[in-house]
Amino acid sequence: MKESALEICRHSVAHIMAAAVLEIFPEAKIAIGPAIEDGFYYDFDLAHTLHPQDLAKIEKRMKKIIQQNIMFEKEMLAKAEAVKLFENLGQSYKLELLQEIPDTEVSIYKAGNFIDLCRGPHLHSTKEIKAFKLLKIAGAYWRGDEKNKMLQRIYGTAFATQEELDQYLKNLAEAEQRDHRRLGKDLELFSFHEEAPANVFFHSKGAFIFNELIDFARKENTKRGYSEVMTPMIMHADLWHRSGHWDNYRENMYFTQIDGKEFAVKPMNCPGGLLIYKSTRHSYREMPMRVAEFGRVHRHEKSGVTHGLFRVRTFVQDDAHIFCTEEQIEEEIKGVIEQVFYTYKKFGFKDFLIELSTMPEKAIGDKKVWDKAEAALKAALEHSKISYKLNPGDGAFYGPKIDFHIKDCLGRKWQCGTIQLDFSMPERFALEYTGSDGQAHQPVMIHRAIFGSLERFFGILIEHYAGAFPLWLAPVQVKLLPIADRHLKYTEKVVKELKEAGLRVEIDESSEKIGHKIRVAQLQKVPYMFIIGDKEVKDKKVALRSRKEGDLGAKSLKAILRILQSEIDSNK
Repeated sequence: MKESALEICRHSVAHIMAAAVLEIFPEAKIAIGPAIEDGFYYDFDLAHTLHPQDLAKIEKRMKKIIQQNIMFEKEMLAKAEAVKLFENLGQSYKLELLQEIPDTEVSIYKAGNFIDLCRGPHLHSTKEIKAFKLLKIAGAYWRGDEKNKMLQRIYGTAFATQEELDQYLKNLAEAEQRDHRRLGKDLELFSFHEEAPANVFFHSKGAFIFNELIDFARKENTKRGYSEVMTPMIMHADLWHRSGHWDNYRENMYFTQIDGKEFAVKPMNCPGGLLIYKSTRHSYREMPMRVAEFGRVHRHEKSGVTHGLFRVRTFVQDDAHIFCTEEQIEEEIKGVIEQVFYTYKKFGFKDFLIELSTMPEKAIGDKKVWDKAEAALKAALEHSKISYKLNPGDGAFYGPKIDFHIKDCLGRKWQCGTIQLDFSMPERFALEYTGSDGQAHQPVMIHRAIFGSLERFFGILIEHYAGAFPLWLAPVQVKLLPIADRHLKYTEKVVKELKEAGLRVEIDESSEKIGHKIRVAQLQKVPYMFIIGDKEVKDKKVALRSRKEGDLGAKSLKAILRILQSEIDSNK
């Protein structure tokens, strides 16, 4: 099945699910039920609290409806007639949606006794539905607004064949085992607390990995000629008016009053970088200027959309802003693209999807300027021979962008990096440099992030590696497991040598049996274990055990250090 055909199928199954819910719970009010990337959902206003066992009941009723080979029938109605229809059906959410449709005529779809306000398209009949599964129940505010009523959302999926569905369910089960929220707790990486909703608390092991990501990015930036800056967290409201954030991003910002004046907590780093640029004069000889910032930003996300590390209210971006001439745009973008791919491959990602996102409905700047910026990004992609998908209307409010999606080991897509070309901000902030002609010129600004949100990228890494980080990134690289207390003295000597070699180590000094110690280290996903008993003390060796390969036999410490250093060097 082509993707578009699959979306049609999933949308049709969403209608059949809503029909089944109405048959079982006639008092239910139906809201919206679209196809989404991996399936579909439908939102219900229902007095009965849905439980997992209800899904089996709804599935059974759906199968009964499907077996009747019911046709999906489209019908055009005058808007007034549609209002009367949904009033008679008691479907208040459909009436609210109808009020927002400007057309005098609307389309509805019928499937047996079920009627929905819908543009379609849909399958010809229910007999075309071959494989589906209802997956879970969740809460969802009507229209995504937490001021509105909380509805009950049922998620499901559908595929062209049972084999495809079975594979998807297998991947889903694997994804649950890799859930970064569970692994984050089990591996003592991070936690969340109600005292700071949707704000992550990194524990020592998690903080180590987080800082390693920054160190990696910082070294790569230095190699590529970036300088690094730091800008304030809270800045005056006038700045955000000038940047356009006040008009285009205000609902996502936090505000505070200081000495009777209004300030905002920064949701993005770029305005601060613009002020730094303006603080001194610049010449064409300095171009391109590559300026990086690992800046913490705060964004007001609705509670219904926050999700572990993937969607938090404060996060660090590996931001950079490149100030350059128009002639330098393409080469600079090519350089960023190279760094993006280099970085992702270093972390084990090999499959990518690139999107070019164009001018959104809510935007600043002249249309001609946007066209020029979009053409420049397109040229850089095409001259680099990179295939991409056009994503109309999804650019940033200040400029078009290239978005980089990575695919993890389960084939799931994650949006991470971005390159945004901006002619508007330099104009708004009256940025200048002196050209070779001695005249003032306006630079072009390229916004770029590679990890994007470091918190989000960390979460992706946890799930991609299933918590089993490569040796160079693991917070604990070696766990020493003395069999008895009499082996502790030699174990501590080994620890000293390992630490001098720059390795991160822990000792399990518990009185548990060695089998239990090994199991604990395996659950902690430590890359290597050193088992030390009487023989190892006598021979001045350790019994080496690998997380991946199991028992590797007794070896000298010198030999083991060579093995470990080689593995670190090959991956880092």
